[in-house]
Amino acid sequence: MDCLWAPWRMTYINGEPEGSCIFCLRDREDEDRRRQVLHRGDHAFVIMNRFPYTNGHVMVAPFRHSADLEDFSDAEVVEMHRLVALARRVLTQVSRPDGFNIGLNLGRAAGAGVTDHLHYHVVPRWNGDTNFMPVFADVRVVPQHLEETYGLLRRAFLEAVHQA
Repeated sequence: MDCLWAPWRMTYINGEPEGSCIFCLRDREDEDRRRQVLHRGDHAFVIMNRFPYTNGHVMVAPFRHSADLEDFSDAEVVEMHRLVALARRVLTQVSRPDGFNIGLNLGRAAGAGVTDHLHYHVVPRWNGDTNFMPVFADVRVVPQHLEETYGLLRRAFLEAVHQA
């Protein structure tokens, strides 16, 4: 039997500690590398998805803890939209995908893993990026280690922001 090792998935299986929110990190800049934060704005940030659908799957979230679209100010909404666009631009430059899935999962029934803190998913997609693994083994193959992807994207975000 062949083994497909993915030891980082145990964090997902075991879940977050009770009472913690993976997106509540406004005053935790010292944890950015460990948490894989790619970019911080004034009201929102871009973070790697630790349990990605594909390489480069990132999320954009507000610093403010809320899941209600109507709770956010115009400044927060505009910055989140701009960070989604920035993430798409950086991922296009670094990974050259053929397309993107970009959106929100609002509520558990809609597929939200974190239901009480709004966050956008930015998922790069390639023609032919699905294969038999999800169908037969309910497994996704992500060919690049998260730390390597983080390093590439972090540098690209820094460059993109400095060029703007």
